[in-house]
Amino acid sequence: MKVVAAYLLAALSGKASPTSADVKSILGSVGCESEDSQIELLLKEVNGKDLCELIAAGREKLASVPSGGGGVAMASAPSAGGGGGAAPAAEAKKEEKKEEKEESDDDMGFSLFE
Repeated sequence: MKVVAAYLLAALSGKASPTSADVKSILGSVGCESEDSQIELLLKEVNGKDLCELIAAGREKLASVPSGGGGVAMASAPSAGGGGGAAPAAEAKKEEKKEEKEESDDDMGFSLFE
C-alpha cells in the first residue's frame, strides 16, 4: 500500500507517469524502505493506463465488498415482529441494571478518577 500511496503522491505532484526513482524518493523522504520488485510490479501494471480510470474501477470493485452492517440487521428485527417488541426491551433493561450492579462490585474499593 505504501508503494501505491507514493505513486499516487507523485502523480498528484504533476508527474504524468511517475518513475521508480520518484516513488523511491517519496518513500525515502518519510523513512520507509521499499523493495524494487514491488515498485516495478506497480509501474508495470499501471503503465499506459489513466489513473482516474483505475481509481474508478477500484471503487466499483470495493462497492461489492461487504463491510460491517451487523447492527442494522439486529436493529430492524424487533420492528418486524409487530406488537411483541416491548417484552424483549423490558428484559434488556432489567439485564442492564443487573450488569451495572456487578460492575460496581468489581471496583475493589477505589476509583481510578479519585
